[in-house]
Amino acid sequence: MRGGFRKGVGMNPKKMSQMMKQTGINVEELSDVEEVVIKRADSELVFHEAVVTIMDAQGVRMYQIAGTPEERAKSEPEELEELIISPEDVELVMEKAGCGEEDAKAALIETNGDLVDAISKLCVE
Repeated sequence: MRGGFRKGVGMNPKKMSQMMKQTGINVEELSDVEEVVIKRADSELVFHEAVVTIMDAQGVRMYQIAGTPEERAKSEPEELEELIISPEDVELVMEKAGCGEEDAKAALIETNGDLVDAISKLCVE
């Protein structure tokens, strides 16, 4: 059989690479991948020592993951960072709302550090 694909005969990798470049497809392998995690509704697929290949076809990037995944229960959401309120913010709220330090701190904590909301809250009360 001439031309086309023949069963059992692979394409020369050099020729394949040349054809992909002509069509605008670029393939590269990420070399420093430690772990790939795919998060699902109730579980996670974790690929340790995964081989990740990126194929860029005219601006569209596709990622291919090769490896054996380990399935595990979905991890708990990370703890929220502790809210840090600066003394300058407390002073500003005290000045603008005409309140004491404790009220200013409480309003800032309640509004997640939002100065405008904290001042508005104290001025309405």
